[in-house]
Amino acid sequence: MRNVNVALLQLCSGTNIKHNLAQIEQQIKQLPKTVKLVLTPENALLFADADAYREHAEEQGEGPLQQAVRELAQHYGIWLLIGSMPMISREDPNRITSSSLLFDDQGEIRARYDKIHMFDVDIKDEHGSYNESSIYQRGEHITVVDTPVGRLGMTICYDLRFPGLFQALREQGAELISVPAAFTRLTGKAHWEPLLRARAIENQCIILAPAQVGVHGTRRTWGHSMAVSGWGEIIKKNSLSVSALQLNIRRDSLTLMREQIRVVKHNRFRPQLTSLIKKNTNLDKE
Repeated sequence: MRNVNVALLQLCSGTNIKHNLAQIEQQIKQLPKTVKLVLTPENALLFADADAYREHAEEQGEGPLQQAVRELAQHYGIWLLIGSMPMISREDPNRITSSSLLFDDQGEIRARYDKIHMFDVDIKDEHGSYNESSIYQRGEHITVVDTPVGRLGMTICYDLRFPGLFQALREQGAELISVPAAFTRLTGKAHWEPLLRARAIENQCIILAPAQVGVHGTRRTWGHSMAVSGWGEIIKKNSLSVSALQLNIRRDSLTLMREQIRVVKHNRFRPQLTSLIKKNTNLDKE
């Protein structure tokens, strides 16, 4: 496939870290050399319980999980986004965060985003009750970073339901927004695609959403990894296959629509975004 520059990995991760890493590498090995950026879902390296997340949480820049990812990025010459993994909190060393890390093709961490919105809900599925606040400290910063395929704003899963975060990312120059997820089968069937398309349209950004699919203990995830254009059209979708979605992203497609419909300029609520934007943290080295 010509001109492929982005891949979204759809995974069925579990409690076995070595198996999860092998699953990721197996998909990466099959990608064309033109791929510059690879994105994995939420819980990519470990899909387990609270005790396991706490046991495997790492300090930024240290630990076997990050070393394994670093080696993958270096070996295959790709920028690699880990949708989420447990990390020691930057605010409180006694707490952990659900964090998305972006590694460049030299294995260096270019950006970190700690999930801001905790999935504390009760729904009528096999798992029933979800309480991320009992495991994680919520994040305090937004993150936007330059990548080889465009300026990327970072989110994780449940963040998708909060348009203010996406508006703040657009204000910071985001052209692409990552939404690595482990949406439940119940909520995913009803809300996943409409929410992704809405966030793309509202912010005139390309949405890149790699997802978990299948059974993970008592949890079932929806899958349906997809990329959505700034016009709200589905560029490509992987419904239920544990495989990589390959696509070519062209950020120049955003220019005309942003000139024709100037949503950022016309937003009367822009001042209310200021406090969130001032907290922006960014490990972009450029």
